[in-house]
Amino acid sequence: MPNFTKINNPREIRRRLGLNQQTFWGRVGVTQSGGSRYESGREMPKPVRELLRLVHIEQIDLSRVRRNDLEVVDYLRSTHPDLYKSLKKAISAQHRQEAAAPGY
Repeated sequence: MPNFTKINNPREIRRRLGLNQQTFWGRVGVTQSGGSRYESGREMPKPVRELLRLVHIEQIDLSRVRRNDLEVVDYLRSTHPDLYKSLKKAISAQHRQEAAAPGY
């Protein structure tokens, strides 16, 4: 999903993840009542939409992301694009292998 793509149904994402409103919206810094309004059709601001995508769709734990980490990734991508692509493929393969493992 590209950055800032409209998320049409946050309620469906929340239900698919099996989370209540307080937990789901709290992970992106939105109150339960604010989240309820978004689920009822109120327009979601772009920053909230992007946080929702990162946390609940991309499954990124924002508490573990540091600015320095993003700088390293950006540096690697711009100065060593082949290595960056190779590492990205290796991680994707590892995720596919983990998903196919029994009991996962």
